[in-house]
Amino acid sequence: MKKIVGVIPARMGSTRFPGKPLAKINGIPMVGHVYYRAKMCDSLDAVYVATCDQEIYDYITSIGGKAIMTSDKHKRASDRVAEALLKIENETGDKVDIVVLLQGDEPMIYPEMIEEAVKPFLDDEKIVVTNLLAPIKSLEEFQDPNEIKVVVDKNYNALYFSRAPIPSDKKEPNKDYMFKQVCIIPFTREFLIKFNELEPTPLEIIESIDMMRVLEHGYRVKMVPTNYESYSVDTTDDLKRVEKLMENDKLVSKYAMVEKI
Repeated sequence: MKKIVGVIPARMGSTRFPGKPLAKINGIPMVGHVYYRAKMCDSLDAVYVATCDQEIYDYITSIGGKAIMTSDKHKRASDRVAEALLKIENETGDKVDIVVLLQGDEPMIYPEMIEEAVKPFLDDEKIVVTNLLAPIKSLEEFQDPNEIKVVVDKNYNALYFSRAPIPSDKKEPNKDYMFKQVCIIPFTREFLIKFNELEPTPLEIIESIDMMRVLEHGYRVKMVPTNYESYSVDTTDDLKRVEKLMENDKLVSKYAMVEKI
């Protein structure tokens, strides 16, 4: 049996949307939605929020959740998750096998999406990191630089990630090849630590996408298709759209009582 832990990195100092983790969606802070929904996944032995902000730590502990304080020097979510991993192991005395990075700005995640992302590790010991990918359904989304696009080979290994529209839309956008990264990213323990020891790479910096570091150093990112609809929140406009989409979300009723809504 592999020990699998979910870690949600969250900080208040987002340049595009300061205070984003505690921005409320239908009365519940965004990071709370992610935490509650991740806790519903049977594959996860535990879920933690990793943060450098006391406000986030206090909120998570107030709802009975687990939070880990981390350095405020981290520039990448993976750095924060790696620090949290070592603290969790030190605190529990147990070694973790797979760490699932769950972005705190994905409030629409479903437990089944985490299951999908983790399953390849159980089938193939050579896999070191996976990402979910989902169809892009509109030209607006395809052209949005906040949405990370990805192209894959015939075995669903990532070929390239970009904030630009890929593959080329010079002729006509082809929806059969238009995919976006969904930021549920499981790593093996060893590869997460190794990843953070690898030198940042030119294309990673140009694209501002962590997974390019994996590809540029010669490793594979296994992409896993999902049909679940999820949207990240990068701006206040995104927040309004997601809030509307989640008005009748069936999962919310399972945890809204904790928040006394």
